[in-house]
Amino acid sequence: MSLVAEVRVKHHYRDQLACVSRTEPVAMSDTPDAALLQSSPCLQGERVAFTGTLASMTHRQASELVEQNGGEAASHISRQTTMLVVGEEGWPLEADGNASLKLQQAVESVRQGATLHILTELEWLRLLGLEQHERDELRLFTPAMLQQKLGISVGVVRRWERLGLIRAVQRVFRLPYFDFQEVAGVRRLQEMLSAGIPREQIESSLRGLQSLFPAMDRPLAQLNILSRDSTVMYRDDRGLVEARGGQRRFDFDGSEASTDSSGHAATVESGTLSSAAGEAGFHSGQAFWTSEDWFDRGCQLLEEDDRSGAIEAFRMAIMDCPDDPEIHFHLADALFRSGNLPGALERYHVAVELDHEYIEAWTQLGCVRSLLDDADGAVNAFDIALSVHADFSEAIYHKATVIARTGGAESAVELWQRYLELDPEGPWAESVREQLDSHECHSPNA
Repeated sequence: MSLVAEVRVKHHYRDQLACVSRTEPVAMSDTPDAALLQSSPCLQGERVAFTGTLASMTHRQASELVEQNGGEAASHISRQTTMLVVGEEGWPLEADGNASLKLQQAVESVRQGATLHILTELEWLRLLGLEQHERDELRLFTPAMLQQKLGISVGVVRRWERLGLIRAVQRVFRLPYFDFQEVAGVRRLQEMLSAGIPREQIESSLRGLQSLFPAMDRPLAQLNILSRDSTVMYRDDRGLVEARGGQRRFDFDGSEASTDSSGHAATVESGTLSSAAGEAGFHSGQAFWTSEDWFDRGCQLLEEDDRSGAIEAFRMAIMDCPDDPEIHFHLADALFRSGNLPGALERYHVAVELDHEYIEAWTQLGCVRSLLDDADGAVNAFDIALSVHADFSEAIYHKATVIARTGGAESAVELWQRYLELDPEGPWAESVREQLDSHECHSPNA
């Protein structure tokens, strides 16, 4: 069942959202139904269902909010359903690549004349007047924060950025901040492709969603990049090899991929990994690899948890480009994950020597020093990171943790409170609240 272009969110709710979103407060006397709006909850008489993963809360919490605002939560679509809220963590697509069943049923109900309004999660939050939830959902995330919240490794986030799948909304020196929804959307597309869902099926579903959510050009472009990346090939001295899996391809006329002036294969299309940054083993064609090729190879191996292979690839990249702090930083991460803390510490030091304002490297350096029981050295590293970017919540959290462990409870409390001001729904927020509660319970003044 396809989604159709004529389905739109009803003007009744668009008008309400416009009022809620104004910068100037709306005087109740200016509205024709002022008394009704003052006395009736905003979801009075509404039967509300949810589809897709909500970015701001669980479905259970959302259902409780519906009931608190006068509505009735529905677990499925029926003739009595008046509103469907579409979650914004990824796209409302099922495991088979089709639009979610609830969304299809809602569209069919509208087609048959039912009064059923389809809202995005953000529009629903605005309707409820939950500006704080809205701001939290729109917050920008660093790679480390995304790793904690979405389970995507820092290396994967950075590789997606290099491929053009995601774009940093802003940078503080080298530290990128990404839009949460964009990254969550790419993760959903990657999961479906990895599960074997045909690209054509996913593309068809995304195009169908354009009728409801006009800004679908970006995920369609991301899908195109992801599909191309899965079929990147390289040429060695015996012909073509598929990057994904290492399977050799027949190349009778040499037309499947072209070689560049260095003799190694170009990618299927621009924007993917240059040459052989695939997942096959090392091969003779790597004699022509550049530092960028080795760096991409190292990142992929680290994603696969091949730490020793990643370490060797990063070392090869450094031989060709010894003054790139990014390569030293990734080598340090690989050494850290392999348990070689002294080696990681050395490489983080090289990274910050090459770029003194490399905030993430200073923060990681502090974490390693903490693990090596050098609390003073750890705090010094965090302080340098914070001198560059005073609102870097990750450095604040780690500094507080070290200080609390060494007996500086009062200072740690101040830092934890600052962390919650900057990142109230962040990956460590719940842990910080538990620490603050524990401190209050044990405080002499409690």
